[in-house]
Amino acid sequence: MDPHHPLRERLIDVGVELVLTEGTAALGLREIARRAGVSHGAPRRYFPTHHALLSAIARRGFADLGGRFAAATAPGSSPREQLRALGCAYVGYALERRGMFELMFRHDLLDSEATQNTGEEAAGPRQPKLRESTIPLFRLLVGLVSRCRSDADPEVVAGSLWANLHGVAQLWAWGSLPLVLEAGRAVGVERLVDAALVAHLGPDPA
Repeated sequence: MDPHHPLRERLIDVGVELVLTEGTAALGLREIARRAGVSHGAPRRYFPTHHALLSAIARRGFADLGGRFAAATAPGSSPREQLRALGCAYVGYALERRGMFELMFRHDLLDSEATQNTGEEAAGPRQPKLRESTIPLFRLLVGLVSRCRSDADPEVVAGSLWANLHGVAQLWAWGSLPLVLEAGRAVGVERLVDAALVAHLGPDPA
């Protein structure tokens, strides 16, 4: 099957719209097919499994996030300044596009061994695995961390910083952090990103 067929792209478009407006619970094959105006069996021509379609939808989210990362980092800025910009963009994306953010990082469902062994390869041209969208963004984080800290394993520090930022995003979206901090959304999020950078990179030498 053509990986860029208009119907395939339409199904992904509908899925993206659904996850942004109604959340991950709405992402059933039948509902996506109904909203795309096709038979309930039509998605199987391009996505042999439900997970394959969800992975394609999540890849759109990673492309969007990657574009935001590129737009957020000013040319000539220091690695730490870039990390702050990426952190704010990451948390901002999570708060703005909550359904997509929730879907994107469910690799236990979307990119598991069980998902990969469902006959997807035999159904048509190879589709990129979700991890192929995730890893480059993490490598960007690792590269910047390595330029800020030469005294530690940059992958471990980057993973810990990512987990910190992800936790900030989730707890802010759920209302937990605003409740305990009693802070305004914009100011609170930015201050928490700054605190995460200090915790993982040390004080800003500037």
